[in-house]
Amino acid sequence: MQFYKVIGIVADEKWTEENNDRRIMQQRARRIARKSEEFNQIQGGNSCYFISDIGNDEVTVGIIDSGMGDKTKQIRAFFRSLEIDVHDFDVDEITFSSMRNLLGSANRNDYISDDDEVLEKFELDRINGRYVRGIEYGENLLNEITQKEELFAKSNELLTSDTLTPELERIYSGKTCSKAFGHPVHYMIETNDRDTRKVLSRTLLQALFDNKRLQSRRYCFIDFKPGQDFSKLVYDVLYKSCVGGAILVRYLANDDSEDDNYASNEFETIQALCETMLKYRNQVLTVFCLPRECEKSKKVFFDNLGNTGIVEIREELADYDRAYDYLKVLAAKNRIRTDKKLFSKLEKDKLYLPSELRLLFDEWYNNKLKTSVFPQYKDLTMCRKEAVKEEVRGSAYDDLSEMIGLSEAKEVIKKALNYYKLQRIYKDKGIKQDRPAMHMVFTGNPGTAKTTVARLFARIMKENGLLSKGQLIEVGRGDLVAKYVGWTAKTVQEKFRAAMGGVLFIDEAYSLVEERGGSFGDEAINTIVQEMENHREDVVVIFAGYPNEMEKFLDKNPGLRSRIAFHVPFADYNTAELCDIARLIGKSKGVTLTESAVEKLSCVFNEAKKQPDFGNGRYVRNVLELSKMNHAARILEMDPEKVSDSVLISICAQDIEIPAAKKTAQVQKIGFGV
Repeated sequence: MQFYKVIGIVADEKWTEENNDRRIMQQRARRIARKSEEFNQIQGGNSCYFISDIGNDEVTVGIIDSGMGDKTKQIRAFFRSLEIDVHDFDVDEITFSSMRNLLGSANRNDYISDDDEVLEKFELDRINGRYVRGIEYGENLLNEITQKEELFAKSNELLTSDTLTPELERIYSGKTCSKAFGHPVHYMIETNDRDTRKVLSRTLLQALFDNKRLQSRRYCFIDFKPGQDFSKLVYDVLYKSCVGGAILVRYLANDDSEDDNYASNEFETIQALCETMLKYRNQVLTVFCLPRECEKSKKVFFDNLGNTGIVEIREELADYDRAYDYLKVLAAKNRIRTDKKLFSKLEKDKLYLPSELRLLFDEWYNNKLKTSVFPQYKDLTMCRKEAVKEEVRGSAYDDLSEMIGLSEAKEVIKKALNYYKLQRIYKDKGIKQDRPAMHMVFTGNPGTAKTTVARLFARIMKENGLLSKGQLIEVGRGDLVAKYVGWTAKTVQEKFRAAMGGVLFIDEAYSLVEERGGSFGDEAINTIVQEMENHREDVVVIFAGYPNEMEKFLDKNPGLRSRIAFHVPFADYNTAELCDIARLIGKSKGVTLTESAVEKLSCVFNEAKKQPDFGNGRYVRNVLELSKMNHAARILEMDPEKVSDSVLISICAQDIEIPAAKKTAQVQKIGFGV
């Protein structure tokens, strides 16, 4: 299935004038919606063409296409059916994410009746919103044109000439067909290095696309863990959305486990992955990606793939001579002369992975720049101030900065990020530094956005190269403490494995030891302390809870306190901040708050803050939900002719209702009262 975006230049001179007339635009939208539906019905359900947006002299079209017809001819027919005179247009293949945006725009502009119905028609609703939460996946596009020599050069740079290069030769030596007819083989890539896997898989897919072995430039990548529970229906729909293209199944295996139950779960996961792959093997190219030396898991894959042809591509280990030549290639690529220092770190009897050689070269190259190419910097030992003050990268930090309040939390997190960056700079300059503990404690009352900030912090760490994956695994006592002796340690270890490269968020951590008297909680704490030490480089643990309880919890566990680098306080929101949050929530739900509504909310929040169980942001959300229901009831009682657009989206003071406060149970005393 392919997704396209078309930008057409309108030839009609009256088009711009009509865009300024609201009545004409509304009539045009209804006509376009009706004629688009008629056109799509004629196509027999294999495709969907729709107008997404209309500008002064151009029109944007979205296409969902599960067929293989002539797009140019079909696009011209679509414009003719809408009576739009277009003298030129450009067609680009896009991702499913971009297609969702086009559909949303079309829905807002009334060019389609319902974007969800369009997604449901092609079963794409299953990879949208809540359905896909159990699967980590993404998508990308290949280049339209690539030089053959470029791909072979990348193969040599990756030290995969024994496996990838022969396959590239087979791909380019075959007859180039006018369109894809199926897949004679599929692939298995074996590497531990994420960057190597990324370049290797893209090089392979690009060669296949260039030779018409793939119809679509779009490909998906999905991560699975051994024993992971996931929706087979969603996985099947993901494959269906990739018909004509490719899918990378990145299996994060661990062959070190001797647990029979773990091995059984792994078998079931691989079996489910292979069943769907076999179902679509002639329509979707599959590339399985496994770690190196993962023989147990690889054997299970082959047992379940039957007679499917699988080409294995793996990064190779380089001996001294090959590593020597590889370093010379890297130097030539960077146009710098080699010296004895570059090769002095190579050991005669050692085998090297490409990632290890690249790291060795980068360290030498950095030093070479300072000592030989630019000798004026050779005596510089301190880090440049500009590097330390470098702005935090990524959209997640922007999202955190835009959140209401949380000034103390934002400041501590900024200091933590600067500290981690400084350690990285030390490493880049060859100054030996131990990896600092990155673990944190978040303290605050309910509704102060601790979980939201933890999720953003994980993304910030990923976007700034401080964590490899950036996922958030949220757990509580029930997720860590098992029912039987000896099971708790394994349960905790599994959660740490799931959080590898990301953040393990332990909510209400004090409940593990809170006057329960059992040994299971102690076993969980002891295992957590040990795993924090074992995974200090690739897992950040965040403990969260009420301030007083968290302080008592840490006092009971000096081993934990010594491993926590940062304490992040989350203060209660003041009334002004609560009103700002209300405006923000309203905006996200498509409604605005009148000034009178905000004034009444201010009074409501002032009173609510006096309650001992006040929920901060959660309370605001509850008030807004109740207000929306009251707003809906008020609108339905009005004369439809008097309901304007502004009335439809405006929450007024009369819509604001104070939620019923919880009543404290009265304790009846027995005996005589005074």
